[in-house]
Amino acid sequence: MHFIPEALDTYVVNHTEKEPELLERLTRETYQKILQPRMLSGPYQGRVLSMLSKLISPKHILEIGTYTGYSALCLAEGMKKEGVLHTIDINEELEDFQRKYFDLSPYGHQIYQHIGNATEIIPSLNIKFDLVFIDADKPNYPKYFELIIDKMNPGGIILSDNVLWSGKVIEEVAKDDLSTNALLTYNKLLVEDKRIETVLLPIRDGLTISRVL
Repeated sequence: MHFIPEALDTYVVNHTEKEPELLERLTRETYQKILQPRMLSGPYQGRVLSMLSKLISPKHILEIGTYTGYSALCLAEGMKKEGVLHTIDINEELEDFQRKYFDLSPYGHQIYQHIGNATEIIPSLNIKFDLVFIDADKPNYPKYFELIIDKMNPGGIILSDNVLWSGKVIEEVAKDDLSTNALLTYNKLLVEDKRIETVLLPIRDGLTISRVL
């Protein structure tokens, strides 16, 4: 989704750091073998995630929604040397695909995969996180926030993807459109919750940065 003219968007991409070769390979194989490849973060947003992680220099990262592992590898680029990334996905069929690319990276030994329902897995993680990336099923976004907010270190960052939902958040919404209605609730929650400060960026399909106070 382009929020600026396509020619200007192309200029932005051309003047942004290029993705590592391993991520190019991951992208190609995802498009060749995996359903819904548009779920990939993509090279531009991936560099945004990488830069944010490098600025934060997190020790503990949580990702909710692994897909084929692209965003996890981007986030891992900014981890401290002793850092750990936990990533959760409900689709067990993608576990081996993810692990192949994790192990081809320098961060394989620092990335822990969890397969199952994130609402059940998150409470079992006895960890305080510096960085969380939410990019899973939209109806559960508000629930994910409530599950992680007390697991955040002060100054920790919560990144939320797809918060503009192809522009549907400013259109008339049907009552049975669970994803859009959940995102409307979630975006309102983030801007009103006094435990965080939030800025919503019109990057690709919308990326919110929330800082824990």
